[in-house]
Amino acid sequence: MATILDGKAVSAQVKADVKREVEALAGRGVSVSLAVILVGDDPASHTYVRNKEKACAEAGIQSKTYRLPAGTTEQELLALVEALNADKAVNGILCQLPLPKGLNEAAVIAAVSPAKDVDAFHTANVGHIMLGDYAFLPCTPAGIVELLDRYRIDPAGKHCVVIGRSNIVGKPMAMLLLHRNATVTVCHSKTEDLAAYTRTADILVAAVGKPRFVTADMVKPGAVVIDVGMDRDENGKLCGDVDFAAVEPKAAYITPVPGGVGPMTIATLLKNTVTAAKLQNGMA
Repeated sequence: MATILDGKAVSAQVKADVKREVEALAGRGVSVSLAVILVGDDPASHTYVRNKEKACAEAGIQSKTYRLPAGTTEQELLALVEALNADKAVNGILCQLPLPKGLNEAAVIAAVSPAKDVDAFHTANVGHIMLGDYAFLPCTPAGIVELLDRYRIDPAGKHCVVIGRSNIVGKPMAMLLLHRNATVTVCHSKTEDLAAYTRTADILVAAVGKPRFVTADMVKPGAVVIDVGMDRDENGKLCGDVDFAAVEPKAAYITPVPGGVGPMTIATLLKNTVTAAKLQNGMA
């Protein structure tokens, strides 16, 4: 039976650390503030934003959400971003993705000041991640690395296979594992004989967005299995990209869905916001 990588428990520890940092900064006259922009009516986005608001409140971080209608123009959205960039009381800016059709996500990401880009999506921050010289890390990959660290799982010398090449998870995940001296293979929709790669993985990260895509025959016995997926199965039940019931007896470590990677993502967002506040106040 695999050891469960409990993201809920670890994220609570991270949030407690963040809260202590926020209180210490408050003692030095520095408040920590996050601005969240939410455009449109996507139910999942509204849920994510509510979770972020709750996490900020628990950590003592001031958060303000700008809820904009789906008909918001790109000009209006960019004007709000510029105003938040200029507002010294705002340390972090997060524009919840996906945006409604007709809005250019790349233009919005590019408009956020790199110093306030707590999602680490701006090309300047992406470049720093590539070089290994960064202030912020994308929240999901960084949360996964934190989870591995807390369970003393060292990627150094291991073969890590990442399924998925998104800018948000797959690509930065590969970079962070490389920085930890892992040998990394990135697989994707065009990879032929995918299972031939996944079966060699000491650490397998699944980020494909397909319910129970990773089956037991695709996993090496004793592997560490990280499930980034947040899917719905044919019955509408929440599940991950990994067939948990089948894979769990074969793995050494595995993340559950929910309660694995998801809580770590939000905890890392809080860490990034505190880092931004410290940098902007010359304290980092």
